[in-house]
Amino acid sequence: MTSDLLAAIVECARTSANDRARSASRSALEREAASRSPRGDSFRDALCAPGVRVIAECKRRSPSRGILRAKYDPAAIAAGYDAAGAAAISVLTEPAFFDGSLDHLRAVRGVTSLPILRKDFVVTEFQVVEARAAGADAVLLIVGALDDVALRRLIEVAASHRLAALVEVHDRVELTRAVQAGAGIIGVNSRNLRTLDVHPETFDELIVTIPAEAVAVAECGLKSGDDLRRLRSAGYDAFLIGERLMLELDPGRALDTLRASADVALGELR
Repeated sequence: MTSDLLAAIVECARTSANDRARSASRSALEREAASRSPRGDSFRDALCAPGVRVIAECKRRSPSRGILRAKYDPAAIAAGYDAAGAAAISVLTEPAFFDGSLDHLRAVRGVTSLPILRKDFVVTEFQVVEARAAGADAVLLIVGALDDVALRRLIEVAASHRLAALVEVHDRVELTRAVQAGAGIIGVNSRNLRTLDVHPETFDELIVTIPAEAVAVAECGLKSGDDLRRLRSAGYDAFLIGERLMLELDPGRALDTLRASADVALGELR
């Protein structure tokens, strides 16, 4: 295992994106993108709607756990999430480390009208256009993978394509950079992507300095209704949940059970 997994994934993502950009027909991609009607505003609104707001994730594999689902059908999983009341759906599209694909996102787009997040290591403008063309409403931008100029530029490019940007941070320095870049949706990931260590205390450390006008999303390590209750009380608006659901026989049913549990726990916050 590399000592800096994030750097390895980012290098791979950038090389792959640049290769696709050279080989793809840009005009065909832009026609496909133009045929879509992304709803970045709907993605943000969904994270602030009443109830338990979960971005439910479709992913086959993770570097920390290996294969999560040998039989992986993202469309069927997404349909189950939709029926279970997900606020939005996240689809892993990174192929080398997560066994993802843009075809997975297209398949999910075909079965749900919920807002969809392209979860990948987006480091080029080409990837933003790809996301729109595949049917995404939002893209993930990881602050640790981008310098300040690129971060601000990609937020602007996403907005120009009517895509929301979920800007992910892991510490106070990254949070400051995200705010200065104009991030309106800030995700706090408790997993250090360089080492894969999980630090739940990160949620409490960072929520106190996330601007009130920003949407705050807690990511990684969330397992129970009590977790959602505590973090909702702390100030988080929504929760991105992946492995907890993907390891279940029926991810949609697991989401329904989790939301029901959190509904009880969050009753006093309504």
